[in-house]
This record gives sequence, C-alpha cells and structure tokens, in this order.
Amino acid sequence: MDDQTRIELEAAAFRRLQKHLMQDRLDVQNIDMMNLAGFCRNCLSRWYQEAANERGIEMSKGEGREAFYGMPYETWKAKYQTEATADQKAAFEVAFQENVGKPTN
Repeated sequence: MDDQTRIELEAAAFRRLQKHLMQDRLDVQNIDMMNLAGFCRNCLSRWYQEAANERGIEMSKGEGREAFYGMPYETWKAKYQTEATADQKAAFEVAFQENVGKPTN
C-alpha cells in the first residue's frame, strides 16, 4: 500500500470514529470513555489541535474542539453532556491513580 492510500484510509477511519461518537453514541458520556478506554472526545479534539499546531497551523483548544465536535464545545456540552454520577467520578479517580506517571498519547 502506498503512503497516500494509507493516509486516506486512516482519515476515513478517523471520520467514521468521529461520526460514531458525535452522532451514533451520544448516550456515551466522556467520563465513561475515560473510565473504560483512557481517552474521550476531548482527547481526540486535543490530538486534532496538536496535529494542526505541529504542521504550523495555529489552532486554539477551543478551535480544535469546535472542529471535532462540529459546534462550540459549550453548545455540545449543554445539549448532550450530563453531570457525572458519584460512581463515575469514583471510577475516574481510580483509573487516574492507576495511570499516573504513564505516558499519554
């Protein structure tokens, strides 16, 4: 496989993941993703921003989030994000403590 085809396939897979998280699975909260997978939609938006910045494209955290979420983050949060439960917060603390000092991607 040539590099251009690989890049196009990776981009298509990313767009499918983005659609899945932003349209198909709005029921899954970011904290649930963090607890189970160690990353969430905010991580993906940050990775998008960092990739832009690495290529000399100035992009703020807010702009990265808007590019990934398809709307300002505060709008998305108000429409779809619920308050984390005590159990979700406790699970996050456990997961965070288990991963302190481990490299993040």
